[in-house]
Amino acid sequence: MNSCGVFKFAVKRMAVLVAVSALPVTVWAQSSVTLYGVLDAGFIYTNKSFNPANGQNGGKQFQMISSGLEPSVFGLTGQEDLGGGVRAKFKLESGISLANGGFDNSNGGLFGRQAWISLASNLGELKAGVQFSPFILALYDSDPRSMAQFASNISVYGNNTFTGSFVSNAITYISPKLAGFTASLMCALGGVAGDFKAGRQYSASLKYEGAGLLVNAAVYDASAGNEASLNDTLFKVPLIAKTFGLGYTISSFTVKGSFTNYKAPETNLGGLVGGGNHDVWNLGFVYNATPALTINSGVWYQRDPHESGTHGLLVALGSQYSLSRRTSLYAQVGVANNRGRSTLGLDVDGALQATNGTTVGGGVGILHKF
Repeated sequence: MNSCGVFKFAVKRMAVLVAVSALPVTVWAQSSVTLYGVLDAGFIYTNKSFNPANGQNGGKQFQMISSGLEPSVFGLTGQEDLGGGVRAKFKLESGISLANGGFDNSNGGLFGRQAWISLASNLGELKAGVQFSPFILALYDSDPRSMAQFASNISVYGNNTFTGSFVSNAITYISPKLAGFTASLMCALGGVAGDFKAGRQYSASLKYEGAGLLVNAAVYDASAGNEASLNDTLFKVPLIAKTFGLGYTISSFTVKGSFTNYKAPETNLGGLVGGGNHDVWNLGFVYNATPALTINSGVWYQRDPHESGTHGLLVALGSQYSLSRRTSLYAQVGVANNRGRSTLGLDVDGALQATNGTTVGGGVGILHKF
C-alpha cells in the first residue's frame, strides 16, 4: 500500500471511531442472584407425647425429624444496583422436609416462607410481599436459643399461634439505623373484596443496639382476623401480642431475656391446640466456648394471668459444634412441665405440645448451609 492509500485508510478508521464514540453509552447496573439453603436432619426422643384426641399422654416417641435445630429451607435472593445509592432486592424462600421431600414450615405455599421485593437506600427499605413480621423478628433477636426449632421462643410462639410468622399481602418500611435505633412498620392488607378492614394486620418494632446492649420492643395486631378468611389454620387466627426484650454481650458471653403477652382465641385446628391469654417470661444465655463450639440455654415460664392454675415451664440446653464453615453437629435436651390447661411442648416439628406433668426429651442432628 502506497502512502496515499495508508492516509486514506487512516482517515476512514478515524471516521468510524468518531461515529462509534458519538453513540449513546448504556451502563448496566450491577446485579447478583444467590441460591441458598439450610439442610437439617435429626432424631428426637420424648418420654411422653401429646394425643390430640383427648389431650392425654400418647406414650414415648422416637423419630427422625427435619429441622431439628433450624428450618430446612431453600431459596433465591438477589439485588440490583439502580444507581444513586438505590437498590432493588428480592427473596423467594420455601421450607422443605428432609423426611419426605414435601413442604414444611412454609404455610403450604411453594415460597410460603418469603416472597418479597423491595427498594432500599440510605432512607430505609420498603418491602412488599410475603415476609416475617417485625414482631417475630424481635422475638428472634431476644431469644437466647436463636429461635431453635427445639425449646425456644418459636416453640412457645407456636404453642399460642403461628399468626405473624409468614405474613401475606404485607408492606413493611424499615428505617435506617440512627444513633443505634432501628424502627420497622408493617401493614398487611386483608385482600377481601368489598371489605378493606377484613383481615388487616399490623406490626411495629423498635430496636436499639450499641456497646454490647440490645433493647427491643414490638407489637402485633391481627385482631381483625375474626373474619372467615383468616380463621382456618394456626397461621391465620386473630392475635394481639406484645414483647419487650433485653440482651447484653461481654466478650464471648451473652445474656438475653424477654417478656411477651399473647392474646388469641383458644383453638383446636387439625389436632393442634393453641391460643389463650398468656404471659411469657424468658431468660437465658449464649456462650461461645471456642470458635467451633457454642452452648446456649433458656428458661420459659408461661401463665394465664386470669387462671392461676394454668401455667407451664420450659427449660432447654443446647450445643452446636462446627465441623466446617458450613456444616455442624448439634445436641439439645429439654424439660416441659405443664399444669392446668397449659400444653407447652419441646419441638416445633416433633413435639409442639405436651401433656400435664413433666415431659423430658432430647435430640441430635446435623446441619448444613449452602
